[in-house]
Amino acid sequence: MSSEQDMADEWAAALDESGDTDSSTVNNVELDDFQESGSDGESTVSIDSIMDIPVTISMEVGRSRINIRNLLQLNQGSVVELERVAGEPLDVLVNGTLIAHGEVVVVNDKFGIRLTDVISQNERIRKLK
Repeated sequence: MSSEQDMADEWAAALDESGDTDSSTVNNVELDDFQESGSDGESTVSIDSIMDIPVTISMEVGRSRINIRNLLQLNQGSVVELERVAGEPLDVLVNGTLIAHGEVVVVNDKFGIRLTDVISQNERIRKLK
């Protein structure tokens, strides 16, 4: 419990330093506030309170490392070789965390991605730790 209070104090101090908000408006939320009792008496997590939080989703075709000299020489028509093989699934990232793999599709003249493999929730949580 003291580590939670220490973290709350650190956040309050950081907010005071940033000047973005008044520290009196900071509310501590206990994790129990996100718990609901299930039909069998066990507590389950309620995520309704975070459903409207925006996140950034991105699709990564591939990556490449080049030096600045070569970067400055790029122009229209230049080709940058990626570390992926053609036809390999794309990575789907949410806030920089890999959540799935997919393939490119075209729907109504717009690009999209069909998810082919979704990383399990347990695996995603394990990677966050």
